Amino acid sequence: MGAITALRAEGMPIGTLSERSGVNIETIRYYERIKLFPCPPRTAGNQRVYDEAHQRRLTFIRRARELGFTIEDIRSLLALVDRHTATCGEVQSAAARQLVAVRTKIMDLRRLERALADMTASCPGGTTPECPILDTLFAGSVR
Repeated sequence: MGAITALRAEGMPIGTLSERSGVNIETIRYYERIKLFPCPPRTAGNQRVYDEAHQRRLTFIRRARELGFTIEDIRSLLALVDRHTATCGEVQSAAARQLVAVRTKIMDLRRLERALADMTASCPGGTTPECPILDTLFAGSVR
């Protein structure tokens, strides 16, 4: 059996894991460095070899990041999973905390949108050197 066939039988290289999970190779390595993602075994040629469990965990991490969970939140969720002690209530609590954080960010973004809309509307544009937008920015407070 050739080296490529043996590698496929044992697992997948990092490039394949990256493609299947939608996570950049450097991000995978970063997650390994911060111990969010387990380092896989290596081939005799020192190449990382990943399996389906790695892919599932990485997909979990990617999806949690897409939902705005912090690295520490994900670490906590994975600790529950790894200890096989996760209850639906604990996971729901984590999701509810994240929902509050997302709603807070949405309110903040709406406030920023209103401030930018007001600043833009107050500016006549054109070639005049006075600009109400710059005046507002120099004033130091945006409401």
